[in-house]
Amino acid sequence: MAQQPPGHGAGQHGFRVTRIYEAPDPADGTRILVDRLWPRGVSKQQAHVDEWARDVTPSTELRRWLHGDPEHRQREFERRYRDELGGEQQQRALTRLRELANEGAVTLVTAVKDTAHSHIPVLLEQLDR
Repeated sequence: MAQQPPGHGAGQHGFRVTRIYEAPDPADGTRILVDRLWPRGVSKQQAHVDEWARDVTPSTELRRWLHGDPEHRQREFERRYRDELGGEQQQRALTRLRELANEGAVTLVTAVKDTAHSHIPVLLEQLDR
């Protein structure tokens, strides 16, 4: 079942968040994968994703940097990720997601275990701008 990261509502566009390992919910609407890498152990048929929005995910370099010391780097990661989302290509991808949400329900699908300490809260924040 789709869930929100702790401390986040559905936002003005009503984006929902779920883990790719959860069964799809009929209320999910359009399912968008928002991870840079395809999740391990999940086939494209099992994933039930409509689109893969790699342009709104943290760069490989930034993701690897965060994983080196996530406890102490989260705040700086969030700042750097916001900067990355300011790029032209990223802004087009964010606009696309907002347009989809204006048409109906959109669920952001991710493999991360702890969505509250990941790129998801920053992405939701940027989508609500």
